Amino acid sequence: MSLPEPLRRRLGSFSRTVFTDSHRPGAQHPADRAGIEIISSLPLQMSLYFNVYFFPFWWLSTVVMLHLKYPVLSDYYKFILVTIMILVSLIEVIRLYLGYMGNLQEKVPELAGFWLLSLLLQLPVILFLLFNEGLKIQPLERAVHIIFALFLSFQVIAAFVTLKRMVNKLATHFRLHEFDWLEEHPAPEFYSLGKEERAVSMAGWGIT
Repeated sequence: MSLPEPLRRRLGSFSRTVFTDSHRPGAQHPADRAGIEIISSLPLQMSLYFNVYFFPFWWLSTVVMLHLKYPVLSDYYKFILVTIMILVSLIEVIRLYLGYMGNLQEKVPELAGFWLLSLLLQLPVILFLLFNEGLKIQPLERAVHIIFALFLSFQVIAAFVTLKRMVNKLATHFRLHEFDWLEEHPAPEFYSLGKEERAVSMAGWGIT
């Protein structure tokens, strides 16, 4: 299972725009082309691993607390909490899947989707559950929300750093492939010219 191709293209374009370091120089030494550099983040993967086991505990604790305090909540907050629980549950499954795929397989669109879901959806919702006193927050809820918020905060930072490395690596490989292609396919009509003819040709193109 993978993201739809139009969504992958949009996330890939977003990642190149946001995470590419335009000041980062390309490979300057032939040794940079040798070997395979692993970009996947071990701290991010460990965080995702523990998050997978923590989320069912968070979900069960939150549902039990919601059931206990449901009669004393206003209708407004009842609707909000039930909606949040459904959305958070669905988004978290998708988010963790994209995080695993993006980090382990070094897929930029999937990791960018994971980063956006973490930063724009899950983290604001958890902070709302943590700091809105109108929800009559219980001690157990506060504890699990704090842990969840810490997971999300760390993952947002780690995914951002990993995405920058992945995008810059792809950009460097693209430049190297272009350079190799030019080396393998030189312009014969240009190099076959004599020195004076090349100078005239370069002057005609505005090259000094």
